[in-house]
Amino acid sequence: MSNRFGSTLKGCFASLLLGTNAVVICAALIPLALVKLLLPFGGIRRGADRALNATAECWIAVNGWWMARVGRTHWDVLGLEDLRRQGWYLVSSNHQSWVDILVLQKVFHRRIPFLKFFLKRELLYVPVMGLAWWALDFPFMQRRTGSRSRDLATARKACEKFRHVPTSVMNFLEGTRFSQAKHDAQGSPYRHLLKPKVGGLAIALGAMGERFDALLDVIIVYPEGVPRFWELLTGKVRHVIVRVNAMEIPKDLLGGDYEGDPACRARMQAWVQAMWAEKDARIEELVLGLQQPSAN
Repeated sequence: MSNRFGSTLKGCFASLLLGTNAVVICAALIPLALVKLLLPFGGIRRGADRALNATAECWIAVNGWWMARVGRTHWDVLGLEDLRRQGWYLVSSNHQSWVDILVLQKVFHRRIPFLKFFLKRELLYVPVMGLAWWALDFPFMQRRTGSRSRDLATARKACEKFRHVPTSVMNFLEGTRFSQAKHDAQGSPYRHLLKPKVGGLAIALGAMGERFDALLDVIIVYPEGVPRFWELLTGKVRHVIVRVNAMEIPKDLLGGDYEGDPACRARMQAWVQAMWAEKDARIEELVLGLQQPSAN
């Protein structure tokens, strides 16, 4: 009973910090966002964007602090050595839980520019956070039948803004969190991944491909099983494995017309499928390694 009470107390403490942090940071973002909205001139806008990103990074730092206080997670992370805070990166990761987002933010904090995610438009109306995402120019996508052309225009406009300030564009190619039921319904040919959706990646490359220094191909593995968000809040995520592989983006995919050029579309799909097959094999190696008994 005492362990359960202690766990609940940790979860309430972390939830309070998470919520308070979001409200405070969002309040700090609003005046900067208004400056950008009312004075949309090049230099002023770039300065406001840098200030907005720096403020948002404070949110990540505070989240990292309470994550360290409520739990003692072992972070097994490789592949961060040559990354630059002043670079431009396209980031792709497997997706299993809402915990993935805080994991990615913690791992890349002050290693690369602030991560910008492609989000469902419905998330714009999430209290507090929706306003923050809007201020930070996160691309909002409809993802409904008949909205594809609007989504493309919205994402392209957002990516064009990212050309002027170092940015990391994050795209979960699976489009949703992995589950065995989704995997089986898709008939996915991969063991640990859903089928990739290339559209968001293609938009980012078409809008600012030559700006990207690399594609960061990320693997996240939870050795004790995929955690729910409450397990993160209560400090029960004991071990996280992250592997980052910086990949050169093929020149023939930079600035291509994915929608209008069938040859470009075929090259893009072939490249992503090869990357996905390799990612799946690397996840399998990590999973099998965890299953091997440790040597005494």
